[in-house]
Amino acid sequence: MSPYAPTAPKREEVDAMTGPVLLEFGTDWCGWCKGAQPHIAAALQAHPGVRHLKIEDGSGRPLGRSFKVKLWPTLVFLKDGQEQAQLVRPQASEPIAQALTQIDG
Repeated sequence: MSPYAPTAPKREEVDAMTGPVLLEFGTDWCGWCKGAQPHIAAALQAHPGVRHLKIEDGSGRPLGRSFKVKLWPTLVFLKDGQEQAQLVRPQASEPIAQALTQIDG
């Protein structure tokens, strides 16, 4: 399991990203985040072209707040910088796979 990056890109950088992007907000010590990792990994296997960014979130972190993140993990699915879907605390790979198909048709 790769760790969450302690520094996040700026919102302008995220908005400028092209193609399918999965932003995963959480922390390395979060039990919900740890529990979701197998489901996220399983869903991503069928979508090798999706850029996956794990971003450490917390109070006062502007990128998470800009996506209205309140609970971890929160998955934000983007296509060409535009939010297409958001999942909070996913507990199965199927909803993740469906959202990935939306951005990586």
